[in-house]
Order: sequence, then structure tokens, then C-alpha cells
Amino acid sequence: MTRKEYAERNIGMTFDFIRQAIDNPKILDTIPDHAELDFIDKDMPFKEKEAMKGKKVARYKVGHVFAPVRG
Repeated sequence: MTRKEYAERNIGMTFDFIRQAIDNPKILDTIPDHAELDFIDKDMPFKEKEAMKGKKVARYKVGHVFAPVRG
């Protein structure tokens, strides 16, 4: 995947998340204050990133809907 493709995919997922948040604002209650959002493709295995340990991160598996990932 090229950098451009990666950026376009991430921008698309961000807009999808915003649309879902508008339709279902309660999803925003699942995000801790000052957290960083991390969108994970639904088909990708989830691994804790070493660089992310100790940070507040709200992770979401991306399919047709966004579902919080506890990790």
C-alpha cells in the first residue's frame, strides 16, 4: 500500500466514524478524555503497539460500523 493509498484509507475511515457519531452520539461516550483514536481494519489482527503503551488510546475495529476494541 502506498502512502497516498494509506492516507486516503485513513481519511475515509475518519469520515465514516464522524458519520456514525452523528447518527449515534453515544459512541462518543466510549472515548476517554484526551485519548488518541486508532482505527483498525476489520480484517487486520490487533496487536498492542509498543509505542502506544501508557497512552490513552480508543481503538475501533472498522467494518460497516465502528466497535470499540478493549486491549
